[in-house]
Amino acid sequence: MKIKFLPRPPASEVPFSIGAPAILWQMLFFYLPLAIIAISSFIKFTQTGAFDCLTFEKISFFLRPLYLKVILSSFVLALSNAIICLLIAYPLAYFLTFVGKRYKNVFLFLLIVPFWTNFLLHVYAWFFVLEKEGFLNNLLRSFGLINEPLQLLNTPFAIMVMMVYYYLPFMVLPLYSSLERMDVRLVEASLDLGATWNHTLRRVVLPLTKRGLKAGFFLVFIPSFGEFAIPELMGGDRKMFVGNVVSNYILGDQTGSLGAAFTLVASVMLLLSAIFFYWLIDRLIPGKHHA
Repeated sequence: MKIKFLPRPPASEVPFSIGAPAILWQMLFFYLPLAIIAISSFIKFTQTGAFDCLTFEKISFFLRPLYLKVILSSFVLALSNAIICLLIAYPLAYFLTFVGKRYKNVFLFLLIVPFWTNFLLHVYAWFFVLEKEGFLNNLLRSFGLINEPLQLLNTPFAIMVMMVYYYLPFMVLPLYSSLERMDVRLVEASLDLGATWNHTLRRVVLPLTKRGLKAGFFLVFIPSFGEFAIPELMGGDRKMFVGNVVSNYILGDQTGSLGAAFTLVASVMLLLSAIFFYWLIDRLIPGKHHA
């Protein structure tokens, strides 16, 4: 008896067949919910739950100064977090790549190990550091810098500290990956030819690591814009951000469509700001051919 083998699929179709489950998962749990959010933002229902009409009322409701101020607060929070993380992460990634080569695996392990524990444990650990009788206040008093404990919890300072602490690895790892692939001889050649360190950084190092910088910036900026848990827990619910407003409407009775509308408005503004920063980074950092 002859055994018939099925024809082998063309090589060009193999990657698609391997990635098909991931594409299907993304369609079902990412694009479909986004489509539902977008559609529900424009649909108006009657009191009985029947379809009434398409309307822009819910969108225009969130274009008032009160909600635009909330979006601006989230934008400032996300941008501040991304910039601070970048200023800390670039020297750290440079150190891991070129200075701490021998112990880089240990340093990378220490960078990633906090993700092995629950996020709430991180928050409560910072409570012990920032509370009035916590580690930081006791340290400042022991050095004689303060007489009375400072109010550090439930402040913008506490929010920013926790944001930077949590999102810093997302900035360090893409930068480390870019610096790891960079040819260090280009830096040495630039310095040998008389360029200053600042000029070498601006014209050689930054252009060669621009992809990692972009990836790290947006990995921090975009999630920070919609962050809910950190402002809620560390800020004491004193200031409203996009994540807080969305959760209040989505979890409220019969206000889910309003939450979807606000999500759509905030997402559009986030997309426009991300496009602007993508363009700005390209303008500020020259390409490889200019290095």
